[in-house]
Amino acid sequence: SNLVWRIILIRLLADVSSSSLCSQYIKRFMNETWLERTGSALNEKTLLFLWSFAVSVYGIGGVLGCLCSGFLIMKYGKKKCQLSTDLLVILTTIVMVCSKRAKCFEMILLGRFFYGIGAGLCQTIHSQYVGEISPKKWRGLANATSGFFWSLGKCWGQILGLRELLGTDSSWPLLLAFPGVAAFLQLLLLPFFPESPSYLLIQEGDEDGCLKAMHQLWGQGNHQEELGELKKEMTPGGQRSRVLWPGELLRDASLRQQLSILVAIIVTVQLCGINTVYFYASEVLQNAGLEERLIPYISLGIGFSELFSSFLCIFTIEQYGRRPLLWKGCGSMALVLFFLTGTLSLQKNLPWMSLCSVILIFLLVILFGVGPNGASFSIMMEIFSQSARPAAFTIGGCLNWAALFVIGIAFPFAEESLGPFCFLLFAIMLSGSGIYFYLFLPETKGKSAVEITEEFSKSSLGKKLAVLRKNFNEDHSVYSSF
Repeated sequence: SNLVWRIILIRLLADVSSSSLCSQYIKRFMNETWLERTGSALNEKTLLFLWSFAVSVYGIGGVLGCLCSGFLIMKYGKKKCQLSTDLLVILTTIVMVCSKRAKCFEMILLGRFFYGIGAGLCQTIHSQYVGEISPKKWRGLANATSGFFWSLGKCWGQILGLRELLGTDSSWPLLLAFPGVAAFLQLLLLPFFPESPSYLLIQEGDEDGCLKAMHQLWGQGNHQEELGELKKEMTPGGQRSRVLWPGELLRDASLRQQLSILVAIIVTVQLCGINTVYFYASEVLQNAGLEERLIPYISLGIGFSELFSSFLCIFTIEQYGRRPLLWKGCGSMALVLFFLTGTLSLQKNLPWMSLCSVILIFLLVILFGVGPNGASFSIMMEIFSQSARPAAFTIGGCLNWAALFVIGIAFPFAEESLGPFCFLLFAIMLSGSGIYFYLFLPETKGKSAVEITEEFSKSSLGKKLAVLRKNFNEDHSVYSSF
């Protein structure tokens, strides 16, 4: 119980750090600042470019943070890296808050870039740390908190961005300061946490430090079984394991299937259509006849649905396992997207279809929170050993940020060309992902890294295809005999 609260606390302080920019107020600030400097206002194209740069530079920083994370983890450990990230976020917060008083919109651009670096570091480091400080029986619950607190961060951004709170012309700098508050709290409390036991043993070769960390995290008991499982991951002779670099991981044939699972999870989460649904939400709510003033609160309700379902995933992942939540979640979301395409296409001719679309949007968000959003973090953490995990998260993080950038560029064109039928692309993608995870993803619940590696060797792609081919040939021979 004590460990669970430790995990939840550190995850809260790590991930509840997202806030949405008040675009109209910041654009006005950019224009007014330029007008005061030069005596002329920014033209529309220049203003659009500056705003687009402010949005996209966050992703550039995220990629840079992911690229640096593997090297920093290997050299300094996860705890020190998190503390350094907190300092970076706090300094960036000061820059962002002072931007309006200094009448310098360039400080916002710089702050967005460094916020992106901090987010890239957080994305790769926190998930690994929380998973590694958890005992095997609580590992799924701990890893599932990632999805919950990312959802909580989005809800906080929506709540604080309301006009009644910080979504005003005078208080938007305070909205941008919220990540610094979370980073400051973690900076105060994280020193009381030990470094992860697996890092201390496998990469530092410190068995006494590993046992001490286990006792601090898991209580004063006999942890020889957990210690023995970690020792199996070490090189023969009990020497410190050499950590793989991303390039080495890409060339390692023995980890090829795990890497393909990682890529499939990242692509599935990014192409599941959830961001598109949030984009369409306002239009669907308007067509449903809701008052304009109520739409932001209904949209907030959609965010809370994702938050509630992610919270539900925390307490169901250990009972049902990671694999069923992932492949069934993908299949269910694909089915809902097929129906949503139909209701969106018919709502102009049948007004009551708008209400069906609203219900389907809520259902889709709930399925996303229970399935892919929660289970994916746990699977990504568990399918790699300690020596390969930093490189895997570096590759996965870079792929995630790259996918966000590509989707941000491509989606407006797809939406303009296909309209609501763009959901069919996501539905087909989810269907394929669900089949792939069902066939090739082994269950990781309650298993050590060594056991999971053995499961992958037993269920390799080649063996699966050989079995399928054999079954097909047997069936074909049976039918041919008739």
